[in-house]
Amino acid sequence: MKLGVSLKPKMVEPEHLDFFRQFGCESIITWVPLPAGDGIWHVEDLARVKDMINSRGMEWAAIENIHPAHWDHIVLDEPGKEEQMENLLATIRNMGEVGVPCLGYSFSIVGVWGYYSELDNREGRGGARVKKFDAERIPTGLPPGNREFWFRTVQDPELFEKDLERRPAEGTIPPVDEARLWDRLEYFLSRAVPVAEEAGVTLAAHPDDPPVPELRGMARLFYSPENLQRLIDLVPSPRNSLTFCQGTVSTMRGVDIVQAIHRFASQDRIAYVHFRNVRGAYPRWREVFIDEGDTDMIEAMKAYLEHGFAGTMIPDHTPHTSLTGDLWWETGMTYGLGYMQACRQALGGYASHDLE
Repeated sequence: MKLGVSLKPKMVEPEHLDFFRQFGCESIITWVPLPAGDGIWHVEDLARVKDMINSRGMEWAAIENIHPAHWDHIVLDEPGKEEQMENLLATIRNMGEVGVPCLGYSFSIVGVWGYYSELDNREGRGGARVKKFDAERIPTGLPPGNREFWFRTVQDPELFEKDLERRPAEGTIPPVDEARLWDRLEYFLSRAVPVAEEAGVTLAAHPDDPPVPELRGMARLFYSPENLQRLIDLVPSPRNSLTFCQGTVSTMRGVDIVQAIHRFASQDRIAYVHFRNVRGAYPRWREVFIDEGDTDMIEAMKAYLEHGFAGTMIPDHTPHTSLTGDLWWETGMTYGLGYMQACRQALGGYASHDLE
């Protein structure tokens, strides 16, 4: 098991890489690391990122999330999906050539909805601001067609705005039921998994967050352990796997999170882990510090280790801390990383310097 962090595009640069390496980071997961370009992420661009990470003594463990402009037609079943599929297969082959072993994705039309955090929220430990979920606050109505596919309301204009302007400025995304969305997923996996097998790249699906079967008229697929099992059984292959977001799975209705870890780790279908803790359960919960939620994190990590999990585990989400200014996120991630190192060593794992 290796410990790492996930970096947004602007953080994939020397200063952030050096910073996290100083705190014992061993692996980097990059969140949509490159612009859309011509619809393919090319070898030279991937190699540049990989060299930057490797030169600092860390491995590039995964790319997290496909650029929306690379596969919106696939997920929405629109004209142009065949061309996007061929381009996406080229990206997977390029990742294999460069040696990027995993591609995480979220097969969701509306992504994350229902979370909120008031500006004056001080409900976390010591007055930290926390992100909360309340099912009663989920917006209603179909999402606009040109701005909210894959929940990207253009949070990073430089990365997304230009590429999503091509979507219709008027109208909404048509609703979809669960059966049709499974058909779309099967179209994607039946073509991508064989190429991923040849390239040595694992495809890793993220559970739906929040894990509910429908949002804003759109069906969701990955809202229960049974549906996660259906996903990996749909196209059986070691390359068809999960981004195991522990925080999300723990909020699924009626789930014992440690049992869920055993279920999927015993099948070797966990590509990498979001090691997150929450307090509360559906229909309301809060994202708290890693050491103060409802999950026994020592028992959770023990479950991964019992099955020989050898992938990367990252802290995921963090409360907004005081006295840290713009570095509140970095502060929370390093706290989580240190906590995870202590858990791993207490369970007989290794220290980061053993990898040098």
